[in-house]
Amino acid sequence: MLHIAIHLQLSEEAWPEMLGRRLWWALCWLGVCLSLLCAGAGPAAESCRGPPCGGGEAPPPPCRGARCGGRTGRPARSFLHTATPLRLPQGKAPHAVPHAPPAGSAPHPPAKGGAQEAFCGGDCAANGTRRDCQGLECRLLPRLRPRPRGPGCAAAAEGCPEPALLRAAERAAQFAGDDIAYAASERGGGALGVQLTCDVKPGENEVPSEDALILQLHLAKGHEKFTEMLKSQQQVIVDLQQKLAEQQHVLVSQQREILEQQRKMYEQMDLIKVQYGMLFDTVKQMSFQSLQEDIQNYFESHIQGLQNQVRNQLQKSYSVHKVEVDAKVINVGDSLLDCGLCESDEFCDFQKKPSQCEKCTLCPAGFFQMAECSANSDRICQDRDECTESPSICGERIKCLNTPGGFRCLGIAEKDAALGMCGEEYFFNKEMQECQACSQCEDGMVAVPCSTVSDTVCSVTSENKLAESWAADIILPYVKSGISQVYSGLNLKIKGKLPCEILSVEDNNLVFRQHGLLWTDLNFAVKHNCRNFLQLSLKLNGSEEGYELSGVRIEQPEGKYFQSTSLSSAAEVEPSQTLSVYLRSPNQFCNQSKDLSIYDLNTPLSLFWLSHDTGAVALSAQMSTAMHYETNYRPTFKIISVSDPYMLSLSHDGRAIKFTETGVVKFVFHQALYSMGHTCVREGFSLISYINRNGTNSELMNIFKSGVNYRDTSISASGATKVGAGDLISFEILSPAQCNVRYFGDSSGISMFSLIWIPSAVSSAILATVSVTGLPTGAVRNKLLDFTQVSSHEKQIQLVSSGQLAQKYFIFTEKGIASLAFNLKLIHSCNVLKMTLNQLTMDHMQPTAIAQQIGGQMPEGSIWTSVSLRASFEVRNGTLISVSLDCVRGRINQITHEHGTSISILWISS
Repeated sequence: MLHIAIHLQLSEEAWPEMLGRRLWWALCWLGVCLSLLCAGAGPAAESCRGPPCGGGEAPPPPCRGARCGGRTGRPARSFLHTATPLRLPQGKAPHAVPHAPPAGSAPHPPAKGGAQEAFCGGDCAANGTRRDCQGLECRLLPRLRPRPRGPGCAAAAEGCPEPALLRAAERAAQFAGDDIAYAASERGGGALGVQLTCDVKPGENEVPSEDALILQLHLAKGHEKFTEMLKSQQQVIVDLQQKLAEQQHVLVSQQREILEQQRKMYEQMDLIKVQYGMLFDTVKQMSFQSLQEDIQNYFESHIQGLQNQVRNQLQKSYSVHKVEVDAKVINVGDSLLDCGLCESDEFCDFQKKPSQCEKCTLCPAGFFQMAECSANSDRICQDRDECTESPSICGERIKCLNTPGGFRCLGIAEKDAALGMCGEEYFFNKEMQECQACSQCEDGMVAVPCSTVSDTVCSVTSENKLAESWAADIILPYVKSGISQVYSGLNLKIKGKLPCEILSVEDNNLVFRQHGLLWTDLNFAVKHNCRNFLQLSLKLNGSEEGYELSGVRIEQPEGKYFQSTSLSSAAEVEPSQTLSVYLRSPNQFCNQSKDLSIYDLNTPLSLFWLSHDTGAVALSAQMSTAMHYETNYRPTFKIISVSDPYMLSLSHDGRAIKFTETGVVKFVFHQALYSMGHTCVREGFSLISYINRNGTNSELMNIFKSGVNYRDTSISASGATKVGAGDLISFEILSPAQCNVRYFGDSSGISMFSLIWIPSAVSSAILATVSVTGLPTGAVRNKLLDFTQVSSHEKQIQLVSSGQLAQKYFIFTEKGIASLAFNLKLIHSCNVLKMTLNQLTMDHMQPTAIAQQIGGQMPEGSIWTSVSLRASFEVRNGTLISVSLDCVRGRINQITHEHGTSISILWISS
């Protein structure tokens, strides 16, 4: 059995070429068939015409002609479909080719219903008569011949020679396979999924050429329709893709417009903030001279009718005020413990919610005291009526008008008043045009006594303050052109929160008013794409002769995310000296950048001032200028300034600071470096502080810093500890073995060491680390950290050990100034990690944020990262502080509790 399989695996592009070839082959086969028909049409046609259909019994006439010879002894060959059947159009049954009986056997009678017809030269008409085939009809299958319109007829006579069949199955299969395979391979098409299989038995099966041609035409038409459908579907898909691309483009443009509008809104908000600050400063500087002039004119025009009314009204108002205060104290009914322990010159003010201690009011000049300041009420003062007490104070014919704190003689000339008409303990105020009582100086500290035309000038009262703290916000100056001058350097804007006696803010500089020692802490977070690095410094004096106290370098990031750093310094200051926060870049590229933005932290700048009466000593030193490429680097110091060389000095090798007496030390160490190597990024750097007691080194704290590759950066450590006589403090930087590091040391402030030594009589300090148990992990939102104290217990600072606040809060038992330094080493995936220092007092039952620092995304390739927070603030008896973490869009995976994480707290009596 011979199997012929035709696989139609064509692509869409191969079909047109294949159809052309098929048409050419179809015409060739049609020519061959016509030539054969013409050669045997005459005799064969005549011999195939049998007797009338009515004579079914008559024997068929013998077949004559060239086509009948040689076939009598061979049985007719039929065409059988033994493989996969062809699918014909709906409504048409498949045509079966009958088997011819072999020679010498009786012919098979036709089946009922005419399901099978004999092959002969003619057809049976509908009326029973036979219709002879003519011409080409004799070569067609019975189902393809024209149907007769006459009546039914009898079966065809026997002996009718069968039509000659063309044995072209193998050639058709070869043609169809070669042609289709060639077109498919040439066009690179895929499988079409149509398979034709025929079983051909030699001597039995014959495929008529007309069936092959008709089948090819049907397939060609089907594939043409299929190709047209595919093309239409492809066009629909292309249109949909084009519409989707247009919608995406519109969406992207809308998003860009939204971002641009947000940026403009933020710029307008910053501008409004600046304008509001300017307006607020202007309002504070306004004088009330115009108001006083209006009041003066009003009284002069209505003096006759209002003199007695004003006097009576003043007396009634003060009386009513006293009654209301006493009534309010009685109505509240709270105990004095609600305000805590107030000072001797303070009272508990119940009018504020919550109640708090306030300073007692001092009666101004021209007023006398009606009630003393008590524990629950303020001092009450009454205006002295000079016109009533001394009716002839202005003379017999000159009217006297009582004013708050003084009096006015109507109609008296300024020259006469300047001659001393106001009397003793009074002077003539030219601006108000009236006599005012001379001011009384506290403790008799009179600088210029009162005269007839000027008030008393008091000298600066010494409050014997040992320490004082102050805090402010840092703002990037607004530039209208949009181009910042970071390349040449600029001073960040300082905006103080509360007034301070030791300093003032003028032109973005801190101007000091008193001698003393200064410690400054700055938390800073910035997002930039400046090349190389940004340098942040604390600059003293702010002029050409000034110098940078300390500085840090913020490396160029690999992406656009916030980077944080902390900066501290110690110095001895004098009146009129200035301090500024200075930001600069080493190249001009940063001036054109629009990605420079500073994160709005809560009180980023804080400081404390120490009086020389505390006996504190300040020291500043810089690193040697030599460059090192060592794996373990121990810096060598060179002292720049020291307020008392006897108390502080260098060791014999210059690598440590030596202390002469016992006390408490607050120190900071900044080191600038340049690193090369991927191991630097992966493992980072460690800065270890050592304290040497009696010849034995012990680790004081360990600070971690993420590494960089081919970048400038800085590593910094700050803390507080108790030291004894003869103790030494030194430092060491550890880097990975395959990391090349270059260390810098010069006078630019980027590699500096500063400290303040304070006697133990007025200070104390403790050290702690995060607790092993209860470490926050996962999605952390405003969670307080637990701590474990590692140093000895101190009276002034204690870690709460019981109750709800246990291990989470530090409590102060005495009033003073506190300075905190906290370093945290962790692994996280947060977009922004917020670290907040909270304060809890008796006045406010809810924690208040007093300082804040953030950490951006972890540097790419780094295993660990770190965040540092430093702040100085005022504390009272019972003040509590804690540290909380907040992970924004991410999670905290691990926090180390040993190396790299530590907290130190310094307390100083005020």
